[in-house]
Amino acid sequence: MSLPPGFLDELRNRVSISQVVGRKVIWDSHKSNQAKGDLWAPCPFHQEKTASFHVDDRKGFYYCFGCHAKGDALGFIQETENVSFMEAVEILAGEAGMQMSARDPQAAQRLDRATKLATATEAAVGHFRLQLKTAAAADARAYLDRRGLDAATLDRFEIGFAPAARQGAFGALTARGITADDLVEAGIASRPDDGGPPYDAFRDRIMFPIRDARGRCIGFGGRAMDPNARAKYLNSRETPLFDKGRALYNHGPAREAAGKGQPLIVAEGYMDVIALVRAGFTAAVAPLGTAITEDQLRLMWRIADEPIIALDGDKAGLRAALRLVDLALPLLEPGKTLRFCLLPEGQDPDDLIKARGADAMRALLDTAEPLVRMLWRRETEGQVFDSPERRAALDGRLRQAILRIPDQGLRRHYGEALAELRRALFRPAALPGRGRGPWRPGAGFAEATMPLTDTRTSAIGSGALSADDLRIMLILATFCRYPALIERFESDLDRLAPRQPDLAALAELLLATRAEDADSVGAECAMAGLTPALESLRAMAHLRITPILGGAPDPEKAAACLTEEFAKYHAERALQAEMTEALQDMASAPDGDMRLGRRLNHAVQRRLTAARPTGPEALGAVGEDTAALSERLRALIEARVWEKKGR
Repeated sequence: MSLPPGFLDELRNRVSISQVVGRKVIWDSHKSNQAKGDLWAPCPFHQEKTASFHVDDRKGFYYCFGCHAKGDALGFIQETENVSFMEAVEILAGEAGMQMSARDPQAAQRLDRATKLATATEAAVGHFRLQLKTAAAADARAYLDRRGLDAATLDRFEIGFAPAARQGAFGALTARGITADDLVEAGIASRPDDGGPPYDAFRDRIMFPIRDARGRCIGFGGRAMDPNARAKYLNSRETPLFDKGRALYNHGPAREAAGKGQPLIVAEGYMDVIALVRAGFTAAVAPLGTAITEDQLRLMWRIADEPIIALDGDKAGLRAALRLVDLALPLLEPGKTLRFCLLPEGQDPDDLIKARGADAMRALLDTAEPLVRMLWRRETEGQVFDSPERRAALDGRLRQAILRIPDQGLRRHYGEALAELRRALFRPAALPGRGRGPWRPGAGFAEATMPLTDTRTSAIGSGALSADDLRIMLILATFCRYPALIERFESDLDRLAPRQPDLAALAELLLATRAEDADSVGAECAMAGLTPALESLRAMAHLRITPILGGAPDPEKAAACLTEEFAKYHAERALQAEMTEALQDMASAPDGDMRLGRRLNHAVQRRLTAARPTGPEALGAVGEDTAALSERLRALIEARVWEKKGR
């Protein structure tokens, strides 16, 4: 319907936004200045403890510096009451005493009809509550008592009883002036196909009123007392008031509790919600007997950014969680997600709280898994990935799943999280009897055992290791744990020349890697078939005792170690080259050319200078005894071996 010009401006002028918002928040007296219309409070739209929700009463707007919610008084009513714009106008106009203009006849008729139906449902609430106190409800009261529901709980949730009489509620409510048509349309009564008089839609059932966010009773849920009933739980049929796919049990109270910091918990049924509320988890809701719908999910996100889905610990609960993953992915956005709390098998929240108390429930909620892990579980649980084809199929399914996320940045973060989980899954597993798992940063070297059989028979494990080999192993092992240092030492790594083919291949992989952590390097080694080389490094005794490999991560010490070891490596290579060249000159210096002696002595001095630590933090984790090297070379010079060779 249309509004006359200036109507909304007049409406906003008559009702201050602080008056509208003040019904839902508690103003922060320290930050607020009511005289100037500058008001602050904890935000009613997201959970927080500080007052980041600002209301400018003079301008008529609100803004939250935490969740960025903003709007005017009408927008605030729409968001908090879950109503349309015109309904918000009507609510605010009623408070301001303003007469609404002539409405669209059909819209007016629908609103009037909804009002009559709400009157019928409210009358039914009172009737069912009275019936719970009658003799006919003895079994129902006994059942509720066994479930631990005291009188205060029954009153709080307005629980009632519908006797087994065919026209008990129908007769009582029509006697109070409610028409048969209204009772039928409200879902309280049903008409038989033969055109006979209406009969009660709920009979011999414990009754749970279902209210919308505004507090109106829009329908009922009924639990059968007869164990042979066709449906254990029965909801009101679809009516102009009630759409079970767009409603949540305990919606209004849960929204208020979530605004005060309580986590929003989504359980499966009425009794679960009641048990959670009684245990102190007052922001609990439940879908109405069906899988969670898109509309219900959006309602949850209007209450809290991260609802916790607490499903029963059985196969049906797990299936419901996995279905919800598919529903949620296309709706995700930054700050809006789900967490999943799967209860122990065979238990629901009510069972768990009764058996182990509220603390046990709280502990489970604190460990609720993010949605990305539930997605991973759905795609991997119970499956074997023992072939490249199966792994590729997994990659394809995960890729298709995250492509459904509309936000590009969020999609990228999901990809990174799934990549981490994938690397952990495909990391080389322990061999039977070895007692050793996949290589982990730090712990991998400290926990290494003896080399594998293949390793012991290789050139690395046979014992034929030079100081050069040991140094190269230390350098490569350090880069495997600290791949972020590769870019800094790239030119040095490029000049490294391992004798063993597998170590040479590992050096090439490190030069090409973009990994940022040790786990990523391990995964790339597995994909490149270099796990044996990595395992060989783990098994080396001189590496197991090296602090930068077996202790807590320390990139700075690792960089100092690499600086020193590369200096020693390049100096050793230069020394070897010069000695080789000098000894080749022996044949041309049979008369004992002293120039050759000076040349070797100069090489020794350069070697010792390069090998000398540069400071107190320099780590010579491995390395031969430099004094012994000095003595060996000096003995070579003093013995004037070139003279003997020339004779």
